[in-house]
Amino acid sequence: MSPLIHVDPLHPQVELISQAARILHAGGLVAFPTETVYGLGANALEANAVEKIFKVKRRPSYNPLIVHVNDVAAALPLVRRWPADAEKLGDAFWPGPLTMVLPKRKEVPNIVTAGLDSVALRVPAHPVALALLELSKLPVAAPSANRSTQLSPTTAQHVEKSLGDEVDIILDGGATILGIESTVVDLTGNRPVLLRPGIISCEELQSILGDIDVPEKTIQEIAPRLSPGMLDRHYAPHASMVLFDPEKLGGVRDIIEKEQAKGGIVGALLLTSFDLPLQHPIPMPLNPLSYARLLYASLHSLDDLGCTQILVEKIPNGPAWAAISDRLKRASRQG
Repeated sequence: MSPLIHVDPLHPQVELISQAARILHAGGLVAFPTETVYGLGANALEANAVEKIFKVKRRPSYNPLIVHVNDVAAALPLVRRWPADAEKLGDAFWPGPLTMVLPKRKEVPNIVTAGLDSVALRVPAHPVALALLELSKLPVAAPSANRSTQLSPTTAQHVEKSLGDEVDIILDGGATILGIESTVVDLTGNRPVLLRPGIISCEELQSILGDIDVPEKTIQEIAPRLSPGMLDRHYAPHASMVLFDPEKLGGVRDIIEKEQAKGGIVGALLLTSFDLPLQHPIPMPLNPLSYARLLYASLHSLDDLGCTQILVEKIPNGPAWAAISDRLKRASRQG
């Protein structure tokens, strides 16, 4: 029997959310929608429950989890320090797609934080997620509800396809609004550091905080991450993915012909209409917010169509496209 239950995304039914809250208190797993992607949640204060997340996702232990809370008051008991920068960002962006990394209290199990002395916190901006947090009265550790390194889910059906009945309940609140993961900023040091780009841009953060460091150095593959989303290969479809420059279509045709010659199926995400022998081209919008909303869903669709190769047209440069560029580069790297 499918664990998927339909929930009103704007006015979630109390009895259904209460059922999910009871599962969290019993140490179970609940998949639920946020405004970014669907999360796979467990009681963040119960190490055995959190361990189930890592097992179900096949997630490496050095990749920490984001802890979801329903407001600043619920965040404060989890951290040793709440700096002025956290207060400013919370006022500006919570609830919303911003995660802050802060010094943790001992009550937060080490398994949540990859053994680091910091915890990533976020207040989601989705009625179903907030209802679950408020009714359960628990901090909920919740990475994306998919196998590790694979495409993030933006619908409950994506969760069901990836994780099946390994989740106790999937709250189906429809498609997510934003479509890619939260921006992550590290506030543990003297200066804020952008760890993962997201819908909230570096420029927006700078308008609140001033200068922000953006590290370029790659972390060793097995070293603990300060934040989720820092693996070299991440957010990847099953198909091999190639980013291409529209001014170099000769090479693109060669890729298509070689793939099809060996029986492969080629799909693409395109900003421009090209005369290419593609089986499954998907037109994408030139607006970065609209592109982000459709990105994972489009890649899921191409996987479902059996594509063995996905070509992605180069996106525009600029801060508004930074988060999308990050996801595409990681998804196209070969593991």
